[in-house]
Amino acid sequence: MKPSDIRVALLKDIRRIVIKIGSRVLASSTRGLNTQRIRRITKEIASLRQEGYEVVVVSSGAIVAGMKELGLSNKPKGIPLKQAAAAIGQSKLIQMYERNFSKFGIKAAQILLTRDDITDRRRFLNARNTLLTLLSYGVVPVINENDTVAIDEIKFGDNDLLSGLVTNVIDADLLIILSDIEGLFTADPSIHPGAKLIPVVEEITKDIETIAGDSKSIEGTGGMASKVETAKKASGYGIPAIIMNGKRPGLLVKALKGFDVGTIFLPNKSRLTSRKHWIASALPTSGHLILDKGAKDALMLRGRSLLPSGISDIKGHFEAGDAVTCEDEHGKVFAKGLTNYNSREIVKIRGKKTGEIEAILGYKDYDEVIHRDNLVVF
Repeated sequence: MKPSDIRVALLKDIRRIVIKIGSRVLASSTRGLNTQRIRRITKEIASLRQEGYEVVVVSSGAIVAGMKELGLSNKPKGIPLKQAAAAIGQSKLIQMYERNFSKFGIKAAQILLTRDDITDRRRFLNARNTLLTLLSYGVVPVINENDTVAIDEIKFGDNDLLSGLVTNVIDADLLIILSDIEGLFTADPSIHPGAKLIPVVEEITKDIETIAGDSKSIEGTGGMASKVETAKKASGYGIPAIIMNGKRPGLLVKALKGFDVGTIFLPNKSRLTSRKHWIASALPTSGHLILDKGAKDALMLRGRSLLPSGISDIKGHFEAGDAVTCEDEHGKVFAKGLTNYNSREIVKIRGKKTGEIEAILGYKDYDEVIHRDNLVVF
């Protein structure tokens, strides 16, 4: 195995890393937390720290660890039991990290997040400031979803998605996802023994997403499809991502030195600001604006704001300040932004010139329906 020129060039300026560690790497429903593997991973992270990297850990495993403590052999289906398992397992999990990091003189901090902590701009900035302060003091933040209170996260979320969002919160340079598989293969290797590892993905196409499929186990929440989707979002915002086997020792250090470890997803050349990344990734979509060709070209080719004259139709009910997508007349989504007007107002002013807004509504707070500073073009 030799370092790859592509990887060495891409990773040479990396300093701040988000490492997501999956449930299947850390624990199992029958044995609970894998203490030996946690000990080894923390040692490798300590080595990265000694080389000057800042590291934030997004760690799964709380519910599975709690299952062992409660004597459950099957993943609980009821929300109260899931929350109980998470509450017990999370304390065990953070104790393991604290104990093992302390052997290398490193302090660990527990951060439990809900979706609201990311979607609300003020809470987002508060989480950002806390995490950056911890990093400035040499602390390793260990992040997990707050499964004990966040019902939606237990039912629909996974830590692959969370790790992608955390890269935005802290302006990370690299996302590493530790899984129980070597990386992305040309087919599911458990079904097709001849499947080959894909070392580099330059662009995540529909074919790549199809290859990823969606496999799950009793321990995990997200499958390969979830990991590839997270890598797609990260690379779309200018952040490279690596999916690799967290069960194999020594690979973290090798990956940062440019060796062909796992699958690396190359980033787009342009990188969004933190605010635009937040708009594109963290905010839920509340409605849809259908634009004519002239408005689409103005947004995509000329970098303009969205004016009411280019809106031909709307879908959904939303308020001013909500996130809405922009679609062309064929239904293709090409942008997302924060609207200055609610859906009821846009129904009245769509297709009209900005000079007509005040006469129609009786007031005019903005010329633009979406200002360019609050608009992300995909």
